[in-house]
Amino acid sequence: MTTQDKDYVFGRRHLFAGGLALGAAALLTSVGSAPALAAANPTALPPLVPVPMPQQAAAKEGMAEVNGAKLWYWDTGGNGAPVVLLHPNSGSGLIWGYQQPVFAKAGYRVIGYSRRNYYKSDPASKENPGIASEDLLGLLKFLGINKAHLVASAAGGSVAAAFAFSHPENVLSLTVSSNTFGVREGDIYNVAQSIRPHIWEEVPVHVRELGPSYRVANPAGVEAWIELNKKSSNGSVSQKLLLNVTTAMLGTLKVPTLVIGADADMSTPASLSRIIQQRIPNSELAIVYESGHSIYWEQPEAFNKAVLDFIAKHK
Repeated sequence: MTTQDKDYVFGRRHLFAGGLALGAAALLTSVGSAPALAAANPTALPPLVPVPMPQQAAAKEGMAEVNGAKLWYWDTGGNGAPVVLLHPNSGSGLIWGYQQPVFAKAGYRVIGYSRRNYYKSDPASKENPGIASEDLLGLLKFLGINKAHLVASAAGGSVAAAFAFSHPENVLSLTVSSNTFGVREGDIYNVAQSIRPHIWEEVPVHVRELGPSYRVANPAGVEAWIELNKKSSNGSVSQKLLLNVTTAMLGTLKVPTLVIGADADMSTPASLSRIIQQRIPNSELAIVYESGHSIYWEQPEAFNKAVLDFIAKHK
């Protein structure tokens, strides 16, 4: 199959207010983002406006016994096609408050979980750190799911990509935002490494992962993001990789794929997202204006529309 180079560009507008965050009593806020397909002039878009997130859909929480560890998850249930959300290293299963109710309302069974080392899940042990993509397979089996749409942000994209390469029969579609698909060699890896300054780890995580427009427009949303980041980690032993993804492997990916990038992402900018998408057959590209690395949080409406439009084609 040939690459479907459908390059969507999203702007933003005002959103409605209301709601509480999943699993937290604090009111979380974001910046309104509305999709406006490619021809939109970003200079004509209205100012960013902070708004509360929507009311959450009902979901059950549980602990899944997976490969010798317990993983915390939540599940909206229902008969819709499953959508599994994979969090970045800066978050956990708690971060999807802007996606959970929207995807559920669209008719999907929405599932979020924390990998080992993250909120409420077991820490990875030195003796058995586990493999994150195989833990995902175990979670699907635990929940009785054969096929699912995978939607991932940042480091979650490396896990989702490894899963899609090793278990394509279990994937309806793959969406990866703000990530290089776990590639560890070649031009994509070299570009990603060269972008980061030598002081990268000294920069506060919220500055690395939230864009400047968002930080200026929504200080309350920044604080809420920081609080979720503080809650996220509960372990320090890294999990193993099932495989080392190469640039050449991207051309062999067998599942429908959406790549989402942002113009203000300091580690995976729109230009790099475009390079990655062009290597993947049967893939599409969405670029979001005025967002940093955490597109799902900074520009949730644009993120949600891109995902829902894509997965609707692959039921």
